[in-house]
Amino acid sequence: MKYIHYPLILLFLICTLSACSYFETGQIQNVGFITDAEIDNNPWTEQGYQAMLEISDEYDINVYYEENVETMHQVQQTVDQFVHNGVNLIYGHSNIYGEYFMTLAESYPDVQFVYVNGGESGENVTSLNFNAHAMGFFAGMVAGNMTESNQIGIIAAYSWQPETEGFFEGVIHANKDADISLNYINDWNNNDLALEVYAMMKEQGVDVFYPIGDAFSESILREAENDNFYAIGYMTDQMDVAPDAVLTSTIQHIRELYKSVADDFNSGDLEGKIYTYDFKDGFISLGEFHSAVPNNVKMQVEEDIEAYIDTGLLPNEY
Repeated sequence: MKYIHYPLILLFLICTLSACSYFETGQIQNVGFITDAEIDNNPWTEQGYQAMLEISDEYDINVYYEENVETMHQVQQTVDQFVHNGVNLIYGHSNIYGEYFMTLAESYPDVQFVYVNGGESGENVTSLNFNAHAMGFFAGMVAGNMTESNQIGIIAAYSWQPETEGFFEGVIHANKDADISLNYINDWNNNDLALEVYAMMKEQGVDVFYPIGDAFSESILREAENDNFYAIGYMTDQMDVAPDAVLTSTIQHIRELYKSVADDFNSGDLEGKIYTYDFKDGFISLGEFHSAVPNNVKMQVEEDIEAYIDTGLLPNEY
C-alpha cells in the first residue's frame, strides 16, 4: 500500500484519546484513490492524483492511494485497508470500478464510493460521466477544416468512447469530402501499438490525427509534429507537448471535478446517482487554438459552443 501522508500512529493516538468515530460526522475524514494504471506518465491518472493532493491540503486530511488495482479481490483488499485507516470517500479512477463498488457498497454503508464513466449507481455509489460526444464534435470541426489531404485518423483506446462518434460527426459537418480512418487499440496505455497504427495511417495519407488514449496521446502528438502533421490533444491542454502540431485539445477537467465532488460530499450535497457533465458545467472544454487555425474557423467553433451551451443542440442538430 502506498500513501500520501501517513501519520498512522498519530491518527491512532488521536482517536484513542478522543474515542472518535471516523464516520459519525458525515463529513470528509480521509480519502482513498484507486487507479488501474500507474500515476507517472499518464495524464489522466496524474490529474486525478493532483486532485487528491489538493483535497488533502484543503481539508487537512490524509489521502491513501493504490495503483494498478484491476480485480475484485484487489479492490476488496484496498477498500478494507482504506476503511481501516479512516477513509470515508473513495475515488475509483476508472469505469471498471462501478461493478466492484456496487458489490461492496452495502458492506460499507458509511463510505461514499465515486467512480467515472459508468452507468451504475446506488445509495452510496456515485458515477461521474462526461458528455464527451460534444467535446469530440467541436474538435472534429477544427480537424475537418484543417486537413489538406481530406484524410483524418482517429486512434482510439476503446469503441465505447463517445468522443469518437462526436469527432466523426464534427469532421463531416465541417468537411463532407473528408475520409476518416478509425482504429481501436483496446488499451489506454499501449504506446507501441498506437505508434504502429499511426505509421499505417500516415502511409494512407492522413494528415490530422486524434489520439484518444490516456498514455499514448502524447507519443502520437510528438510523431505528428516530427512529420509536420496536425493533431488534436486529449484529456488535458496538450499544446505544450507538441506546439507545432496541436490544433486544440479536448479537455476533461477531472482534477477540478474531483475537488468539487469532495466539497459536495463534505457539505452533504453529493448524491448516490449518475451525474453527467458538459460544457455548461465547466468540466469540459477545448484547449488553446494553434495559430494556424484561421480566425473564422476559431470564431465559428466558439460561437457554436456557446449556442450548444444555451440550447443543448450541436450544429448538425439545428
